[in-house]
Amino acid sequence: MTQTVRSDLGALRSMISGPVFGPEDAGYDTARGLWNGDIDRHPAAIAGCLTAEDVATALSFGKNHDLEIAVRGGGHAFSGSSVVDDGLMINLSGMNHVAVDPEAERAKVGGGATMADMDAGTQAHGMAVPGGVISHTGVGGLTLGGGMGWLTHSFGLAIDNLVGAQVVLADGSIERASEKENSDLFWALRGGGGNFGVVTEFEYRLHRLGPEIHFGLFFWDRSAGTDMLRLCREFIPTLPERAGALMALGLSAPPEPFVPEQFHMMPGYALLVAGFGTAEEHARMVAPIRDALTPLFEFVTPIPYTGLQSLLDNSAPWGILAYEKALDIDELSEEAIAVLTEYIPQTSSPMSFMPCFSLDGAFTAAGADDTAFGGARTPHFVCNFAAVAPDPELLARDRQWARAGYDALRPLSSNAGSYINFMAEPHEDLVRTSYGDKYAKLAGLKAHYDPGNVLHRNANIKPS
Repeated sequence: MTQTVRSDLGALRSMISGPVFGPEDAGYDTARGLWNGDIDRHPAAIAGCLTAEDVATALSFGKNHDLEIAVRGGGHAFSGSSVVDDGLMINLSGMNHVAVDPEAERAKVGGGATMADMDAGTQAHGMAVPGGVISHTGVGGLTLGGGMGWLTHSFGLAIDNLVGAQVVLADGSIERASEKENSDLFWALRGGGGNFGVVTEFEYRLHRLGPEIHFGLFFWDRSAGTDMLRLCREFIPTLPERAGALMALGLSAPPEPFVPEQFHMMPGYALLVAGFGTAEEHARMVAPIRDALTPLFEFVTPIPYTGLQSLLDNSAPWGILAYEKALDIDELSEEAIAVLTEYIPQTSSPMSFMPCFSLDGAFTAAGADDTAFGGARTPHFVCNFAAVAPDPELLARDRQWARAGYDALRPLSSNAGSYINFMAEPHEDLVRTSYGDKYAKLAGLKAHYDPGNVLHRNANIKPS
């Protein structure tokens, strides 16, 4: 950090309402820390913004001092794009407000809020916003990349339920984006990533759901992998509207009371099924699973919706070391199943596994060009090789596992691309492939809203 920046931090402190940290300040390491403990970068300055005006001021400070700028919402990205060495981190974590209007069925959520923040606020009214599957994920990065999770089958992606956003552009102006205001920016925000501005508030459409839902976990050992995936191929298309499913391939059975002790930490294949109707409806829905393939063990129970949203938190604790590679496949073909069952058992860390998401149901209701989301709006699966480890040696091994599995599965990919939120290495050719013919439009909008490419640290699109 230059002496000029160090001496000017006092001026920045006087101009924004939140805290400002330099490397020598108490609280600096906490403010720069991310979920992925494999990322260890040291910004020259951290601006803890509490308002959109704070963000505009911080952007101006960063540009005036020629600092590379990174924007941190929840800090959950595998890639660590929200922190930068020797640059400026704009930290939105203090902007975690959630305001719910139950009559209008709308929620306004701060750009630094996590899924846990949003779920707590909305569930107080028996409502929910489609989001992710880890409760400490930030809503900002999740939404701007698409946002998929338990409710995708029922209500679509997070971007399909976004109705407006407050955005601070690179020039410091504060704009509203919606279908009626800056509609081209609104289109780009829905799936275009952190390319076009800093979103300080999201407005979502709400859905009545919870507070209690019904959940089933079915677990098989490694030897049943092929049969389990064939079962999923038949079962998942039968899901009713108000349900969701996730395949957890290579998951180690957690050492929880609902798992028989002899199976604790056994690696295998799990199918997780959530039902948002009655207990009877859920029981009828999951009955064909055990009829088709007897599980090693199962756990079926009512749980709070917030419990469902935090169910996988222990698989990705804060500070763990992590890396991922992901891609889309059209179907669980015999060829895909052969690749998956070959590579899933090759992990070294007991925490590494593949969450495999089915994008179908309400996901397909949006038109292919309605949003900037790059993936096809036809039913398909997102396969995520998630290398997660408690130490660098295990992570290094499973980083190679993720890359090798990805390379083996890529010839079967529907577009040889990736769900944009899961790009640990967002190389331009992969980004272009993933967005397809939308890339040119997005590059033009990038040039319009961020002509100096100020936000390139959180971006994956080059201005045209």
